[in-house]
Amino acid sequence: MSFDEFLIDMKQSKRKSIGQELKRKMRKKLKGLRQIILLEDVFPIRRSNTSIAELARVVKEKRGIPDIIVNNAGIINDNKKLWEVPVEEFDSVIDTNVKGIANVLRHFIPLMLSRNEGKNPAGIIVNMSSGWGRSGAAHVAPYCASKWAVEGLTRSVARELPSEMAILALNPGVIHTDMLESCFGDSSMKNYPKPDAWAVKAATMILNLTPADNGASLTV
Repeated sequence: MSFDEFLIDMKQSKRKSIGQELKRKMRKKLKGLRQIILLEDVFPIRRSNTSIAELARVVKEKRGIPDIIVNNAGIINDNKKLWEVPVEEFDSVIDTNVKGIANVLRHFIPLMLSRNEGKNPAGIIVNMSSGWGRSGAAHVAPYCASKWAVEGLTRSVARELPSEMAILALNPGVIHTDMLESCFGDSSMKNYPKPDAWAVKAATMILNLTPADNGASLTV
């Protein structure tokens, strides 16, 4: 694969860590000959279909078509039983974690396909999932539901892509992030890896993905 461009859609500490690590590894791999895009401000707008459409247009015009897209921006609800979660909070989780990814796919997959000339892979898309997207947990039902949706969305879209392209769900495991700290508290998270350490493994995995990984549910 020709790793010309990146679109990194992330949030908080994990965003910064993996973005920096991908950039470092790409520069080493490509010896500085290619450009790397780190669009770290996607999170606030990705719930808007029209905003993502405009973003896709600007990215293509200014920097070209990305080869790798990492969809990671996500939010979690406050710890509550489902019937105690306000409707607005539930909607916000779904709009960000599910519809946000759908908006990115809707506008960037056609771009990636348009670049494919039958010689090079059209691209790799990584949708960050969660262990709670493959199981469940009390008091975070909206978040679990959203990550199950990410898994299903990923597997379904994988069946719609050509063989030169791959989309997959990636479970990052348990990382000491601000988001999980909000669920468990700082003291409960101290034994889990920090984003910087996780990013080294994640970046290596992402850069070695191929079209053969299409539809997979992987874990870092």
